[in-house]
Amino acid sequence: MKDQDQIYRDLQKHLDRQPVGFPATKSGSEIRLLKRFFDPGEARVAMTLSYRPRPLREIYEDVREKGMAFEEVKNTLNAMANKGVIGEIERDGEQHFFNTPLIVGMYEGQLYELSREVLADFDEYTSTKAFGLEFLSSDLPQMRTIPVEKSIRIEHHVATYDELTSLIKGSQGPFVINACICRKSSALKGTPCRKTSRTETCMALGDMAKHLVKAGKGREVSREEALSISRQNEAEGLVFQPSNSQEASFICACCGCCCGMLRLQKLLPRPLDFWAANYFATVDTGTCTGCGTCVEQCQVKAVAVNGKQGISEVDATRCIGCGNCVTACPSGAMRLAKREKETVPPETREKLYETIMARKKGTLGKMKLAAKLMLQR
Repeated sequence: MKDQDQIYRDLQKHLDRQPVGFPATKSGSEIRLLKRFFDPGEARVAMTLSYRPRPLREIYEDVREKGMAFEEVKNTLNAMANKGVIGEIERDGEQHFFNTPLIVGMYEGQLYELSREVLADFDEYTSTKAFGLEFLSSDLPQMRTIPVEKSIRIEHHVATYDELTSLIKGSQGPFVINACICRKSSALKGTPCRKTSRTETCMALGDMAKHLVKAGKGREVSREEALSISRQNEAEGLVFQPSNSQEASFICACCGCCCGMLRLQKLLPRPLDFWAANYFATVDTGTCTGCGTCVEQCQVKAVAVNGKQGISEVDATRCIGCGNCVTACPSGAMRLAKREKETVPPETREKLYETIMARKKGTLGKMKLAAKLMLQR
């Protein structure tokens, strides 16, 4: 048993060295999660991976001395990929495998096997200071917010990576529609989503979608249906959050009641310090009637009606520029404006994590972040 525990501690340390780490805690909740995700043999193989995709044969060369046959290595890797605890893509006809963060990665991979027990360990671990500082210490977030297209005025030049239709039309496909793990977890806890009753809202594209098709997960759809589902998401006021790369691998459709990212956003004193968004909402004070529709529509509590003036006000340090208040405003008083400094996402998923790794903070950097958060309260 002690030897097995050491295997999981070694895996924890290995994962903690990746771009978005997996820090140790006093409670040991991180080890309980790893035991739910990996058996001991899988844990040993997972430690030969990194955030960079590695070809199957190269991985085999690293583990063959441990007495594993090629087919055993292949089957172990595919079993982990099918469980959603590592990533898998195909390059030049050969499978490549890689470690993924807990968020976004291993946790989302539990969509089809999610249980109350996994949720309990996940919630305990992600509520710790150690994990929170690790997750927030990245200068480049893994996700970003893009505006709903009806909210953007013609005079704005919109980059293709900020336009939902362009992300879908520009992808080679395939496209897979999935249920939302955040809404599923909320339902398991007895608090179903208040924004939508639909289960199929989130989308995988390209390499991620190819893996899901091979694993028999999600529902493959045409480009046209992917666009149609996105329009339904927009009509219901959901917030679009794709992967933070120009070549999107997923597009989440989020709500403030279930989405872990948006719920975190509401807890932070200055959330835009940790967010990627190129727009923010503004109010035409001469047109605003103070009806409060924008307040109801906002998923991150960035809008309020000023009691004295009776008009809406936007907190630009909290607004993530989703544009839902703009499309909902009956008087047309809400508008989107571009932030002065545009955030240009890395081209691909791999470049995203290369950049996160290059900027990874050490102990001193995390101590400074903790002090900053304390001072902002």
